[in-house]
Amino acid sequence: MSTHAPRTRIPHDPPAHPAPGRPPGRRPKAVAGALAAACALVLAATGCAATTSAATSAATSTAATGPAAPSGAHPSTAPASAAPAVPEPAALADAKVNVAEGATVGVGMPISVTFPRPVPRAERAAVEHWLGVRTEPAVTGAWSWVKDRNLLDGQRVDYRPPAYWKPGTRVTLRVGGHAVRHFSIGRSLTATVDVRTHTMTVTEDGRPDTRIPVTAGRPGLDTWNGTMVVMDKQPKVYMDSRTVGLGDAYHGYYAWAVHTTTSGTYVHQNPNANTYAGRANVTHGCVGLATDGTAERFYRRVIPGDVIRVTGSKDTVEAGNGYGDWNLTWSEWLAHSATRHADGGR
Repeated sequence: MSTHAPRTRIPHDPPAHPAPGRPPGRRPKAVAGALAAACALVLAATGCAATTSAATSAATSTAATGPAAPSGAHPSTAPASAAPAVPEPAALADAKVNVAEGATVGVGMPISVTFPRPVPRAERAAVEHWLGVRTEPAVTGAWSWVKDRNLLDGQRVDYRPPAYWKPGTRVTLRVGGHAVRHFSIGRSLTATVDVRTHTMTVTEDGRPDTRIPVTAGRPGLDTWNGTMVVMDKQPKVYMDSRTVGLGDAYHGYYAWAVHTTTSGTYVHQNPNANTYAGRANVTHGCVGLATDGTAERFYRRVIPGDVIRVTGSKDTVEAGNGYGDWNLTWSEWLAHSATRHADGGR
């Protein structure tokens, strides 16, 4: 993984006027919790500290909220197959998977498996051997141990190909002898945000077809640079600056929120975009879209696993801050594999 240490930052959008500078040396902590009775998702994060409204349940994505919030660890019994020569690690019995059974996800979605306790280094190669991935058509890919922003080293291992998945690929994950997960890769969609020109270009299946004016993070609260992946999305999210040390700078519900980092970066509707989109960057790190239907149209178009690329900014998002896996080169990715091995979609 990258050893880059990003500076302290609060990615979040102001509801009215940009707030004063953030307190120096402060990095708020991201928290995610599900309140089943109220159908609410609480995200107290570096950036958008958010709670979804009860009305969001019907529009929840098919993929899990992130590595710490899977949608069911054991959808079915794993199919019989030739077992690896090494004994199955006990850690796989409690493993969680980020993609729901039967989901269709975007081309950037890695398979992310997390564990309630760190896996010792001596057992990580065995874990990789017992995590079987089959693809149709065959795809080369590899596991790599990722330091998740909210977990300890050894609690998360991800699988990805050298480049984005090909649309239409069918994937089967076998979690040792405990579970199997099937999912598919949908159409290819990438949204590229250029913070210098204040625009976002949406490309679907290789064809740029939409150019959207945006407002990104203002100087000192710059939007993360690099490649992010849509983790989940919610039609309404509560954002409260008090949870990230910015006093009463903003608090209230924001609509059409597309979640891209654990630290709280979103692409979402922001009234400030009505004035500043296409002209200036005024947010606390999120990407703001206008209230004239622009934000809703983008929200309805994207799915978890779609790619959001930010160019022209400063600090590159870490691999474990959401699904920042694509910010590592293939050689860097293999360097963090316990087996240093790429398979052929076996």
